[in-house]
Amino acid sequence: MLAVVGEQGYERASVQAVLERADLYRQAFYDHFSSKEDCFAAAYEEAAAALEAEVRAAAGEGSWEEQLRAGLGRLLELLDDDPVLGRALLVEVHPAGGAPLARRQLALRHAATFLARGGSYAVGGVAPALTPEATAAGIHAVLHARLASGRGGLRALRGELMYVAVLPYRGAEAAAAAMAAG
Repeated sequence: MLAVVGEQGYERASVQAVLERADLYRQAFYDHFSSKEDCFAAAYEEAAAALEAEVRAAAGEGSWEEQLRAGLGRLLELLDDDPVLGRALLVEVHPAGGAPLARRQLALRHAATFLARGGSYAVGGVAPALTPEATAAGIHAVLHARLASGRGGLRALRGELMYVAVLPYRGAEAAAAAMAAG
């Protein structure tokens, strides 16, 4: 389902296209799913959870900035290696709406919660409360635009995205160092 949606777009994707891709009979599909929407929601949940688990595992231990660099790097690698999946998860979730869109919002909240941990380093003591949410949304918007346009090259964005994420918490000098480190 995700491959079909990522290639054709959610609106144009059909159960028939999924059946042909998976080499399934229509009844086999309907034995598991009530509709295209139901199938996409299940596939989205599974893929989003797996992607999030990969990113968390890559982040591992270390300082906030080390975890950010490693987790962000893994996310960019995964989306760069499979842009069709990336389009299904980040771009086509909007026309799908419903449970997949709510799951995407949950992933953004998880990212914002992680980013908020950088607040203990904030220049002047405290970053504005909106900073984690705005930073996660900004990074998402960049990835969404790149995937929607098919531009690729997401790995190359890690340094600049590190700058964006570190700047509000640690200032321009630390953000420039984070960008240089990639």
